[in-house]
Amino acid sequence: MSGHVVAVAVTDATPVFELAVPCEVFGVDRSDIADPWYELRLCAAEPGPLRTTAGMRLSTDHGLDALPEADTVVVAACSRAVQLDPPRPLLEAVRAAHARGRRIVSICSGVYVLAAAGLLDGRRATTHWMNAGDFARRFPSVRLDPDALYTDDGDILTSAGTGAAIDVCLHLVRHDHGAAAAAEVARRMVVPPHREGGQPQYARLLVQPGHDDGLAPVLGWARDHLDEPVTVADLARVACLSERTLTRRFRDALGITPLQWLLQQRVRLAQELLETTDEPVEAVARRTGFGTAANLRHHFGRIAGVSPQAYRHVFRHRAAAAAAERAAGGLSA
Repeated sequence: MSGHVVAVAVTDATPVFELAVPCEVFGVDRSDIADPWYELRLCAAEPGPLRTTAGMRLSTDHGLDALPEADTVVVAACSRAVQLDPPRPLLEAVRAAHARGRRIVSICSGVYVLAAAGLLDGRRATTHWMNAGDFARRFPSVRLDPDALYTDDGDILTSAGTGAAIDVCLHLVRHDHGAAAAAEVARRMVVPPHREGGQPQYARLLVQPGHDDGLAPVLGWARDHLDEPVTVADLARVACLSERTLTRRFRDALGITPLQWLLQQRVRLAQELLETTDEPVEAVARRTGFGTAANLRHHFGRIAGVSPQAYRHVFRHRAAAAAAERAAGGLSA
């Protein structure tokens, strides 16, 4: 009996990991979990030869005509050139597949193709947090959710970058074959079947302005006093500005209010402490100016999308691993 056909549209210079994930989830025979399993078809969306960003040549036995015939169409992550100018035949094939009621899925920057094809107008979607600003400017009619790991709008699903490709693919398995099947696939891949939170726990919290509008001194002062009960009035006093003028300059330079910036900086510092120290949450709350553990949990959860404890569990070894890698590099040099 034929399985559910998943057609993956592949363009040149596609990122390796984002392409490998649907191949791993749908292309490996797992009929012992659910029978029939999926049938994977890699479809060339451009004239060949196609290669990944790592230079590996791709063997694609199918073309774009396979997309409307599939049950699920996956648009893999794509290079910047494809984001800016998707191949017209690919856009037409994606539209045709959608018109025939096929399930459409984008991985990371593949969402640019769906948006350019007009499939996301007025619909919720996501992409990698680093692409969020650019995507929102290019496609203002899309209801972008930059915090989501993936979105499911029924017949169209989108995902954030890299690891979120696993999240959305496991979500599809969960939808098609049930939670137990998705959990077993996750177990074999040695990944969690479902991740808590969203992209904010991974994104850089510090907003990078095009110019600081003369705010650099007060920003530096505030970072040095995050353990104190700094208020907007304190920032205005240090900046020798009225609170109203300070707020306007923050909005012009950073796109957020002084209070929002302060909370982001406190959460950023809390992230560093959770990663690099064993201090209890109560101590982290005091050192970051939140005062109480309850206050820290409230703002940390709202901004980062997970609790401080969950964040520490996932990321506490990141800084140590990076330090070990740097040390190894120094030794080898």
